[in-house]
Amino acid sequence: MVKSSTLKSGTALLVALTLTTGTVAPFVMAAPTSAQTAAQTAFPDVSRDYWAAPFIYGLAARGIIVGFPDGTFRPEQPVTRAEFAAMINRAFNMPKIREPIEFRDVPPNFWNRGGIERAYTMGFMSGYPGGNFRPEENIPRAQVLVSLASGLRYLPTAPIDTTLSIFADASTIPPYARTAIAAATERRMVVNYPDIRYLNPNQTASRADVAAFVYQALVSTGQLPPVRSPYIVGGLVGIRIPAGTVIPIRYPGVDRLLLAKNEPPIPLTMKVAQNVVTSQGQVLIPAGSDVVGQLRTTPQGVQFVAGELVLPNGRRYPIDAASNLITTTEQIRKGVSTGKIVAGTLVGAGAALGIAAVTGDRKIEGWEVIPGAVVGAGLSLLFADRIDLFTVNPNTDLNLTLNSDLVIQ
Repeated sequence: MVKSSTLKSGTALLVALTLTTGTVAPFVMAAPTSAQTAAQTAFPDVSRDYWAAPFIYGLAARGIIVGFPDGTFRPEQPVTRAEFAAMINRAFNMPKIREPIEFRDVPPNFWNRGGIERAYTMGFMSGYPGGNFRPEENIPRAQVLVSLASGLRYLPTAPIDTTLSIFADASTIPPYARTAIAAATERRMVVNYPDIRYLNPNQTASRADVAAFVYQALVSTGQLPPVRSPYIVGGLVGIRIPAGTVIPIRYPGVDRLLLAKNEPPIPLTMKVAQNVVTSQGQVLIPAGSDVVGQLRTTPQGVQFVAGELVLPNGRRYPIDAASNLITTTEQIRKGVSTGKIVAGTLVGAGAALGIAAVTGDRKIEGWEVIPGAVVGAGLSLLFADRIDLFTVNPNTDLNLTLNSDLVIQ
């Protein structure tokens, strides 16, 4: 029987395993009355050498942002709080963390009443004292960063003053925003133009600013690939996932693996089954990430040994992790139908040869042999009328345990 491992924590950052629902969805860049509905991949007022072009075109290529009916993007136009709420709604789909409230200055017929309510319930935006939202007020850059860090549940891991000292105008950051902006800075969500040293936290955010911040926020969740820009603040700040952490993995579409007891190492790519997140809900390893490694068998059992982690955004990290040793066996006897044996099953090349030898069914090419398995692999415990094979459930048995800390940046 395979023993399950538990999540360990110590002095390193606590990491919890859970399913989250954050996904990428399109967002609009203006009120519905003025923004066009079809996504664009080129804007006449955004040249390819424009400072925010990588962010704007990166989002536009995925249908996440659109321009105006005249085809322009208007990158320098200010963004109101109501417009930003619309962007949040279309860019993120986080769980609701609080009940909606009635804002006194958002009437029932306001164009984005529903979007403001949802941005509030997801934790991205809040109101002002007196029950007002101020939907038509231009949003400052500091508020945009606070909103994104709050909605994504980001908290700083380093001393706040130390992190913010990177900004020459750190003293102008409003007190309410310091914690969130420090967290956003650690996650490389801050983009400063024209001078990377100046945050300009109280300056009204332009559509270009917001595109850059939102793009970087989606990069931080592993949902978009990083872009190269000299205006992204800070080096990579690593978050350490401690040794002993369990990462659930699976092999989609397969219920069982059958392996001979001395199969050569078999290259195999598994999928991360659930988001790996911090205790604050920050996604470190998104579900669906690839884990590249090998299935290794010995006479004592089978183990999956991981060597590389590949996130959906293309980032690659070396990983030192392995599953428990699986010792469960299944005996195949002469006369058993091979169709029943291999249904929903991937078999190693050695196991396929062994099954063929015992059952007399030589049509190995018709079976699902594990990709990368070496045909002609040797066998152990092969008798005239039976063979013992290791049997593995790839969706429950091969969960990884980190042998050493993994740093995700």
